[in-house]
Amino acid sequence: MPAKTSSALKAKLKRIKLFLCDVDGVLTDGSIFIGGEREFKRFNIRDGLGLVLARRAGLKVGWVSARPSLATKLRADELKIDFLVQQGDGTSKTAAIEQLLAQEKLSWAEICFIGDDIIDLGPLTRAGLSVCVGDGVVEAKAAAHYVTKNAGGRGAVRETVELILKAQGKWKQFTEKYSE
Repeated sequence: MPAKTSSALKAKLKRIKLFLCDVDGVLTDGSIFIGGEREFKRFNIRDGLGLVLARRAGLKVGWVSARPSLATKLRADELKIDFLVQQGDGTSKTAAIEQLLAQEKLSWAEICFIGDDIIDLGPLTRAGLSVCVGDGVVEAKAAAHYVTKNAGGRGAVRETVELILKAQGKWKQFTEKYSE
């Protein structure tokens, strides 16, 4: 955990039970490659491992995207993401998350949400821990409790997962396991 992590931020990190994030611009660098009938996205492998470790540490993990994408579904399936919401224009991200919170019997205070753009402002202003990626827009950064050093698709998710797991005393088990 960074030496400058405030006690208020540490308290927020310790409460997290559900890790949610946007996809495009957070799990990816925001680029979409479209050709023929296929769409391609580049996901960061360290972010993926971070999400796997979060699940192994007992956190639930979900992605909330306003843009339905087969590439996103394929990556979510590969990582065994607990919740994938690709709502399109049908409902807001806030409403989609509220449905998920009711289903899981959790409150906004118990979730971390990572976003990067104005479409994420609803969840960012409500989440117990709101995070914006380092290359996010000004408004998203202003709404966040924490702004990552890393850019979207470049380790911002992993950075956040590590902060949470270290604050909850769950990180050391992984470094010890992989040191064998």
